[in-house]
Amino acid sequence: MYAIVEMAGQQFKVAKDQKVYVHRLQTEEGKKVTFDKVFLLDDNGNVTVGAPVIDGAAVEAKVVKHLRGDKVIVFHKKRRKGYRKKNGHRQSLTEIVVESIVAKGAKKAAPAKAKKEAAPKAETAKAAAAPKKEAAPKKEAAPVKKAPAKAKADDLKKIEGIGPKIASTLVAAGIATFADLAKAKPAKISEIIADVRGNHVTDTWPAQAKMAAEGKWDELKKWQDELDGGKA
Repeated sequence: MYAIVEMAGQQFKVAKDQKVYVHRLQTEEGKKVTFDKVFLLDDNGNVTVGAPVIDGAAVEAKVVKHLRGDKVIVFHKKRRKGYRKKNGHRQSLTEIVVESIVAKGAKKAAPAKAKKEAAPKAETAKAAAAPKKEAAPKKEAAPVKKAPAKAKADDLKKIEGIGPKIASTLVAAGIATFADLAKAKPAKISEIIADVRGNHVTDTWPAQAKMAAEGKWDELKKWQDELDGGKA
């Protein structure tokens, strides 16, 4: 029996007891994780295809360890500009082992409650026929208090691992300054940017933001030179 399932943004063909290397997961080592986006199941020749996924199907796995892949050299060059940039990249990975493939059993979402029926037309007509009360004299409007000016947003792209899309997503979620980012937890940040494409490790972002908020730019720059896309 095998399944085609989405894991950490990638699709894999997996079977029981198979080891798989996926993009870094936030789950701790030794704990179990479930993937419910199953697109195809093959049970001894009996094939089931989802539309797009199969209801109730899931792949259960156990996190073995977190590791990093082989180094890949990334070289950028612009013609006639004298621009050359060479970087190394090592992808953060998680090794998991498939423990079981569940064909049925996932809980379905409860159906939404039906809207209440409209009130009878007779009651509407009765309300319309009722005499209108005289309008109370208007009170003078109280002076409008101006809201306090919001703190100026910081350039979050100065944090290693944060690009324009992630920066705008964090600002929309209320994290607009280095001080806000320093107070946020990595797990919460990962939840906010879950819809942004790519594999983002947020472990060092609050610490970087704290140094930026305190104006320790030299120390931050030295540390960022040792980081790779926000990863230690």
